[in-house]
Amino acid sequence: MKAFDFTGKTVLVTGASMGIGEAFARELSRRGATLVLVARGEAKLAALASELGKAHVIAADLAAPGAAQRLFDAVAARGLEVDVLVNNAGFGVYGAFGDISLATQREQIDLNVGALVELTHLFLPVLERRQGGVIQVASTAAFPPIPYFAVYAATKAFVLSFSEALWAEYRPRGVRVLALCPGATETPFFQRSGDIPGTSWKARPEDVVRLGLAAFAAGRASVVHGPANNVVTFLTRFLPREFTAKMMARFGKPAAPRIPSAAGRAA
Repeated sequence: MKAFDFTGKTVLVTGASMGIGEAFARELSRRGATLVLVARGEAKLAALASELGKAHVIAADLAAPGAAQRLFDAVAARGLEVDVLVNNAGFGVYGAFGDISLATQREQIDLNVGALVELTHLFLPVLERRQGGVIQVASTAAFPPIPYFAVYAATKAFVLSFSEALWAEYRPRGVRVLALCPGATETPFFQRSGDIPGTSWKARPEDVVRLGLAAFAAGRASVVHGPANNVVTFLTRFLPREFTAKMMARFGKPAAPRIPSAAGRAA
């Protein structure tokens, strides 16, 4: 595929008020893109947009029913055509499955999977017409089954599979589709998920974003951030899944049930 230049392109970033989403916004602004910044916190978005310039702000809770369609309509009402969609909004909660409320489990699915699929479906005709693409922020959690992080890991496994399938389907039509799979990253994500074993070292979100944009420009289907993460995700392909699940359960069991806070959701 041809090299991709973000200069003059319109890029919509969900979960743009913090973490990886904010890093995407800053890097894309530096590369000359016009931004559509989406998150729940309008004040944070407005402050970021004011700092960056060439940015539109749309406050939305994408886990709410019908939110994806409302966002699509709001973008169209502003006369904007999106070249690249960055589906970054998402959150996870770490703990025993039965200790986490069903409402919270469903919210993870609605945001991490439901909103992502709906936004992709709504924007793909525009992305194809403009020969752009979509970056789906998945996770290294997409590769193994992860007890005590079961729903989050399952949603990211969906995102990875979904994205790679769309990559093969839309590549001949000139549309890039990338699943970006970071490991633990220095973001407010852990304020809500809690301290997950094995995540003491965290990557810089700026490094994750630069890798993702390079992989997107190269037309790749997926990319994992970090040498260690690449080794671990590669090895999981060869280990029996029952063995992997048992090992993850042994090392990942929470010390005690915890009640998640409302912070740390990149939505």
